[in-house]
Amino acid sequence: MTVPQNSPNSSPGLRSQLEHNRAKEMEELVIPTILLIIQQIKDTDEGKRSLGVRYEDPKMLYSILNLDKLSLEKGLREDVKAAEKLLATVKSILDNSVNTWHPGFMDKLYASTNPIGVLSDIVLSVLNTNSHVFTVSPALTVIERKVAQKYAALFGFTGENAGGLTFSGGSWSNITSLHMARSLLFPETKLEGNTHKFAIYTSVHSHYSVEKAAILLGLGANSVFKIPVDKRGRMLVSELEKTIQETKNKGYTPLYVNATAGTTVFGSFDPFEDIAPVAKKYGLWFHIDGSWGGNAIFSAKKAGLLAGSHLADSITSNPHKMLGVPTTCSFLLVPNDRVFTQANSLSAPYLFHNAQDDNENFDLANGTMGCGRRADALKFYLGWLYYGTNGYSERVDHAYTIAEYFTEKASQTAGFTVVSDTPLQCLQVCFYYSPDNQKLTGAERTHVTRHIATQLHGSGQFLVDYAPNPDDSANNEDNGEFFRVVFNSPIVSSDVVDQLIDKIVEVGKTVPKLN
Repeated sequence: MTVPQNSPNSSPGLRSQLEHNRAKEMEELVIPTILLIIQQIKDTDEGKRSLGVRYEDPKMLYSILNLDKLSLEKGLREDVKAAEKLLATVKSILDNSVNTWHPGFMDKLYASTNPIGVLSDIVLSVLNTNSHVFTVSPALTVIERKVAQKYAALFGFTGENAGGLTFSGGSWSNITSLHMARSLLFPETKLEGNTHKFAIYTSVHSHYSVEKAAILLGLGANSVFKIPVDKRGRMLVSELEKTIQETKNKGYTPLYVNATAGTTVFGSFDPFEDIAPVAKKYGLWFHIDGSWGGNAIFSAKKAGLLAGSHLADSITSNPHKMLGVPTTCSFLLVPNDRVFTQANSLSAPYLFHNAQDDNENFDLANGTMGCGRRADALKFYLGWLYYGTNGYSERVDHAYTIAEYFTEKASQTAGFTVVSDTPLQCLQVCFYYSPDNQKLTGAERTHVTRHIATQLHGSGQFLVDYAPNPDDSANNEDNGEFFRVVFNSPIVSSDVVDQLIDKIVEVGKTVPKLN
């Protein structure tokens, strides 16, 4: 064997050329980067830093970030200015990314994180371990188990074995819930596959992950039956039961009903207390997708929106949305966490040394369909520990207050037509805007909405979203696309809302006529 020239034959043994002084390298690379990030956040808070540049052509970034001439053969660390060049690269990435710390970021169902969130991600990166088995992640494992128990209790899962696990996003939590429903209600499917022609039920306003789950599990998108909603965007339970009966008559086996706590567009909450008895009557697994609205549970004023959540078989809830925990952090919560291993475990003694069916599971991947797991629960744990339930309650209540302030002011401003249900169920406000209060066709509404949204983004002041009307009974050609603005960030004030409304009116005057 040839011994590397920079490594002696004697102790301390073979060393890689990559193994320099790690502590010194941390000082040279990490500390300047943290200082750069702190300065950019400070500049944002002082109004000196915008939301970021809008790129019409994504390929522009290849040259801006020097990716057109990307060469990775010779590492930067061989350069005497390695730290300086790496910091410049990081700065370029920050400068050409969306600044979610800006109060004008109202585009998606999440906002920036916070200092505790950044701290938690640093700790996870330093540990760089996999939370699949207890032996390599002892502290992280027991933290996930305990914080999941506390979280589940908020929704009314208070039994001895209540708890949950984290998954990489709300979609994967939802997908796992459907897989568990099939495995637990029809155990033979773990060996035989789809032994029945299963039917899944969800509202027309639900998230697309329900259909993706059906596709992934081999049930097919046509096995998903969309239930109409009322004027508030809530599932019509009478139509649910009618559809269950119709599908049974067609040879389907009812399997699963997905209810939503905070739909993606309108933010609607389905009537869980009414859905639960129907699910029980037909032997359905009752799941609540609370990816967006689940954390309204922290607000004493809004927790009533989740009445009946304790009747569910599983609940998805994402701290990375309404609570500002770093993405991703999604929990699947259940009344009895033993069902995770029952539905997902295999005999894998080479890995799961602590697997015992009747006892508490400390090898967490034994309760999932995966293996590699980042310990996302730590991010929620540290945030909850720092802010407390009262702090999270204040954050959620503030967001609702600001959203309601916008709704009230927009309703009193010429040209604005709020289409969201009021009082608001969640934190997004959907509305049309018509310059000079003109009567517009659906195509003209879409034209106005897209133009204003594009100009707002281009100004570096506001990033907002827009969407087609998802109402199944609506004629979208007449309605056109509307704005969907999310008031989630704790730094959004009434002044920011006033500026947004003024800016929409200002930009509205520049809308060109539709050809």
